[in-house]
Amino acid sequence: MQFGFNAPTAGPLSAATPLAEICVGGEAMGYDYATFSDHVVIPTAIASTYPYSATGEFPAGARAPRHEQLTEVAWVAGKTSNLRLITSVMVVPHRPAMLTAKILSTIDVLSGGRLTLGIGAGWMEEEFIAVGAPPFAERGAVTDEYLQVFRELWTQPDPKFAGKYTRFDKILFEPKPAGIPIWVGGESGPALRRTARLADGWYPIGSNPAFPLDSLALLKAGIARLHKAADAVGRDRKALSVIYRVSAAPPTPARASDGGAKLFNGPDATVIADIRALRDLGIASIDFGFPGTTAAEVLANMQRFRTEVLAKV
Repeated sequence: MQFGFNAPTAGPLSAATPLAEICVGGEAMGYDYATFSDHVVIPTAIASTYPYSATGEFPAGARAPRHEQLTEVAWVAGKTSNLRLITSVMVVPHRPAMLTAKILSTIDVLSGGRLTLGIGAGWMEEEFIAVGAPPFAERGAVTDEYLQVFRELWTQPDPKFAGKYTRFDKILFEPKPAGIPIWVGGESGPALRRTARLADGWYPIGSNPAFPLDSLALLKAGIARLHKAADAVGRDRKALSVIYRVSAAPPTPARASDGGAKLFNGPDATVIADIRALRDLGIASIDFGFPGTTAAEVLANMQRFRTEVLAKV
C-alpha cells in the first residue's frame, strides 16, 4: 500500500518556498506521492452544488489565490526525484484535448515517468463558462472522448481520431510518455462506468453526501458496484486499482452515513485499524490532508503521522 499527501495549490502555503519545502520534505520522509487540485479560476458567485459538503457550498477557504495545476505539477517535478505526482483531480473538459495530452506527456517524460492522471468531469458550471470549456451539460461525453484521445496520442505510432469534439490525423506526437495511469475521481454511477471502460483506477472521496463511502461497509459496497461495472464491459476486475482519498474536512458527524463507524475518525489506534482494513480490502493507496499554517507545521504533522501511524500499520 502506498501513502500520499495533499500539496498546497492555493493560499499562502502554495508560495514557492513553502510548497517546495512540503513536497521535498514529504519525499524525504518516504511518502509515495503528492496530490494537486485543479481550478483555473474561482468565480465570485457560485450557484453550482459542491459535491463534497453537506450544504453543497464550496468551502470559503478554497476561494484563495491559486496556481494552475499542471504548471505547478511540472514545477514540483523539477524539485523532486522520486515523488509521484497525482492530479487530484484534473477537470478534463477545461483544457483542449490535444494540448492537454502534450502537456501531460511532457511532464511524464521529463519527470522520469512519475505522473498519474487523476481526472474528473467537473461540477462547477460557472467555471466552465469562464474558461470557455465545452457546454457543461456535455461534460461527461467530453471527458470520455478526451480520455480516448489521450490514450490514442500516448500509445499509437500513427495517432488518428475522429470524434465529436476532437479530430486529427497525419500528426507526429513524440516523445511518448512511459505510461500515465488514469484514476477516475467521483463516486456516481457514471464515474464507476468511466473507470471500468477507460481507466486504471477508481479514486473516490468518502464524504460525498449523495454517494457516501465513509464506512467500511459503504466502501465495500462501492467496490462491488465498480466490479459490476467492470463485468458489464468485460474488464478484468484485477486490472482496476482502488485509491481512497481521506477528506481533509473536520471528522463530523461522529458516525458514518449508514450509522456505522466513520472511517479515519478517531485516535491513532482507530486510524491504524482503518488503514489495515482498507489494505485487507485491496485498496492500493490512501492519501491524506495535513493541517498547518506554515510549512514547518505541515511537515511536523506529516512526520508525526508517519511515526505514530504509518510505521505501525
